[in-house]
Amino acid sequence: MGYAMSRLEIESELFEGGNVTSEAGCSNRSDKPFCKVDHEIAQLTNLKSVPNERLHQLMPGKKKLPVSPVKMLAGREGNYSRRGGFSSADRCHMISRYLPVNGPWLADQMTSRAYVSQFSADGSLFVAGFQGSDIRIYNVDRGWKVQKNILAKSLRWTVTDTSLSPDQRHLVYTSMSPIVHIVNVGSATTESLANITEVHEGLDFSAADGGYSFGIFSVKFSTDGRELVAGSSDDSIYVYDLEANKLSLRIAAHMADVNTVTFADESGNLIYSGSDDNLCKVWDRRCFVAKDKPAGVLMGHLEGVTFIDSRGDGRYFISNGKDQTIKLWDTRKMSSNTSCNLGFRNYDWDYRWMDYPPQARDLKHPSDQSIATYKGHSVLRTLIRCYFSPEYSTGQKYIYTGSHDSRVYIYDVATGAQVAVLKHHTSPVRDCSWHPYYPMLVSSSWDGDVVKWEFPGSGEAPTPVSKKRIRRRYYY
Repeated sequence: MGYAMSRLEIESELFEGGNVTSEAGCSNRSDKPFCKVDHEIAQLTNLKSVPNERLHQLMPGKKKLPVSPVKMLAGREGNYSRRGGFSSADRCHMISRYLPVNGPWLADQMTSRAYVSQFSADGSLFVAGFQGSDIRIYNVDRGWKVQKNILAKSLRWTVTDTSLSPDQRHLVYTSMSPIVHIVNVGSATTESLANITEVHEGLDFSAADGGYSFGIFSVKFSTDGRELVAGSSDDSIYVYDLEANKLSLRIAAHMADVNTVTFADESGNLIYSGSDDNLCKVWDRRCFVAKDKPAGVLMGHLEGVTFIDSRGDGRYFISNGKDQTIKLWDTRKMSSNTSCNLGFRNYDWDYRWMDYPPQARDLKHPSDQSIATYKGHSVLRTLIRCYFSPEYSTGQKYIYTGSHDSRVYIYDVATGAQVAVLKHHTSPVRDCSWHPYYPMLVSSSWDGDVVKWEFPGSGEAPTPVSKKRIRRRYYY
């Protein structure tokens, strides 16, 4: 049966197992108090979830946080904030303490590995991509009914990534191929079989270089829906102009596979990338100083970067790494010099089939530019993803991630406290997604299960652990 921490305490003294280190240096010893992130982002995060000062004065007694729901509601009814209702910070203060940890409840169960799972921007749709060529789009508002079942075309190995357009009319999917396919999500056809019931138009990302073959690990729509950015196995970043229907930019970005790319903010001018060369890079399309030269480089990971998620402000982002850490970055700390990105290995290791070496766990990059490091989860076998929690309901107060040990981990951004561990799956959790407005988190795993975690829950019995077997294949 699924299990989650039901007695959540976000105070750092109740933290178990994980830890955070800041650039100032913090002890990892469990008998010492936490080192909070001594940085501007900690203040920004707190401002997003601290209630109005007058709510502290609603009842006599010592001021303390968090303010109880009763006081918050009484303050709203009495208009103590003088705003006639909750501010965004008041709302986050109320909702962010109620984490989606009850359950899980089964949303779907497939016989192949789940690689991708994401809510749409408004939370009305949910997309899950599987190794067996299926991509399912669920209508969340209609009881998780399958709105469209897409059978991927010309799939090589697996569905590596999907991205839903901002208007939710189109979806693109990728595999280990330079062809990105685009599907009309808004059509009335439920069963979308490539070029049988619907056309899956192929966008050729290799056309500019003679059509040679490579794979695409990551793809994202721009916020205006006019462009796609992709990271590939040929060490490059590609930008595709959908209106002109052609490739508009190729950057020889890294010295190894580009596992992850994303737009930094709504402008579409800044792009973040992460690679197996251990580096995160920032690209500003407005001012390329030289061909293939980034605006800046951020060093700190000792192994390859598997995923990047932007905070959406063009300044902060997080990355998951094969060194078993999540790192938090401030782009103002980036440099143009990568000469100190030395080789740190004195051991042979491949994350696809080997455990992380014990002697490597305490190593630290001598030029680490990250502002915080979060540990506790496991990044092995596949490109595990991590994210900031939603701005609307939590003020991006948390970081959450899948893990090779079949769990989902939730960390507090400012304190590093591991505030929840969600246990249900029997295989690696590659992806997970937090609903943008409600306390609901969905995890998907190589065991084929797509399950919902909620607060307070649906009132139904949680989903028992599946006894089905997934055919084992080589990892990627």
